[in-house]
Amino acid sequence: MKSMMDLNKAIADLVGEFGPTHDTEYVTQLIKTSIELGSDRTSTLDMKIASSALKEMREAFAMFQPFTQRSKVTIFGSARTKKDDPLYLHTQHVAKNLADQGWMVVTGAGPGIMEAGMEGAGREQSIGVSIRLPFESSANSIIAGDEKYVSMRYFFTRKLMLVKESHAFLCLPGGFGTLDETFELLTLTQTGKGVPVPIVLLDLPGDRFWHSVDDLIRTQLLTRNLVSPADLALYRVCDTITDATNEINDFYRNYHSIRFIGKHLIMRLKNEPSPRLLDEINSKFAHICRSGLFELVGPHAAEKSDNDQLDKFRIRFDPERSDAGGLRSLINYVNQDA
Repeated sequence: MKSMMDLNKAIADLVGEFGPTHDTEYVTQLIKTSIELGSDRTSTLDMKIASSALKEMREAFAMFQPFTQRSKVTIFGSARTKKDDPLYLHTQHVAKNLADQGWMVVTGAGPGIMEAGMEGAGREQSIGVSIRLPFESSANSIIAGDEKYVSMRYFFTRKLMLVKESHAFLCLPGGFGTLDETFELLTLTQTGKGVPVPIVLLDLPGDRFWHSVDDLIRTQLLTRNLVSPADLALYRVCDTITDATNEINDFYRNYHSIRFIGKHLIMRLKNEPSPRLLDEINSKFAHICRSGLFELVGPHAAEKSDNDQLDKFRIRFDPERSDAGGLRSLINYVNQDA
């Protein structure tokens, strides 16, 4: 029986001959994990799930790669919404508005709200990530056959791709699937597993679909201390297209992105923070610092090594990582300085 040393050498030789020129440690780990799955006498079904999931993630990563630098907004909503429903037209209009401002629109590529979003954005500005279901066609006519479309077998890999690549989210009314996607998105943001993003729950004027969900959060979850008051800042209910698009665009008025390096969070900004702004956030947001103060810094060595947004201005602090709502409120505050 070959030893672990023999296995590591064989994998290293394989990666050296056929592998990439970068991130070889991750490729090595993927190969080793695959071999270990087989050595663990993993069931055929579990092996099939792992293999299929990795294969379709690779396809999805490759599809999204050319558009990494593009701003993208994911639209969630019901597949059952008919074309004569006012919500369909509402979705078309908001998607067109965002596409006209340079956003690409990502949807689940199905009918209903998903198709309305793609009609509004147009094929060139649309990206589709569909799920293969026995009762639903693979893709709507707007995106079918396009290079910006991928079909997935598993909901968990599909949801990963619908969330991972986008910088903003529009949630239109929908059923179990839409509520699942919306609350998973809120959960990822609340727990810090996802970066801060604008999350817009968009109703028709006079409708109370999302307003009713907001009422539930405020009257049941908040009053029972199941969420914190700061968590209410993680989303916003809107009624109009103008309000929704402003909420998304204003989020990036000054704020650009974040990166964790060690215990610190580096917040990148488009505009140079003034001494006044720094004094104000140290006064108003000290509670979201685990220790120390907010300070102006230059790019970290790790950022320089990755050539990561070196032209942006930076505020560094040691965050209380359980307070995602507080971080969102800080972002809202620095955006007022733009």
